[in-house]
Amino acid sequence: MPQSIAHLTVVVRNYDEALEFYTQKLDFHLLEDTPLPDNKRWLLVALSGSPGTALLLAEAATPEQSLAIGNQTGGRVFLFLHTDDFWRDYKAYQSRGVRFLESPRQESYGTVAVFEDLYGNKWDLLEPAAPTDRPTNSD
Repeated sequence: MPQSIAHLTVVVRNYDEALEFYTQKLDFHLLEDTPLPDNKRWLLVALSGSPGTALLLAEAATPEQSLAIGNQTGGRVFLFLHTDDFWRDYKAYQSRGVRFLESPRQESYGTVAVFEDLYGNKWDLLEPAAPTDRPTNSD
């Protein structure tokens, strides 16, 4: 069986507020919400059309983990959310109160804008350019 990344952990302040943001604002679907010992939960969300890849929403349990909330990657873009219709999703996210940090822009690799999740982690909303639209390296 080929390898794949199944889950990515996002450290959150509170399970319920994170679940609400991802399902109500970004249109993720709840895959699993299983209680665990010590008031923890196995809380998985994913986008439809993303088979096998999910976010594990993990409530911070220590002061060290709390420091990572909203800064999972030291201020860099954390996740890249590909779409087949940038403007549809951009407008939908804006109408739901998702905060974009910049105006949409056209790059050689596609149409993109950076937005923040509930805690300030940066995401790219990206509609990749069609393969024929991308620049090529030719000698």
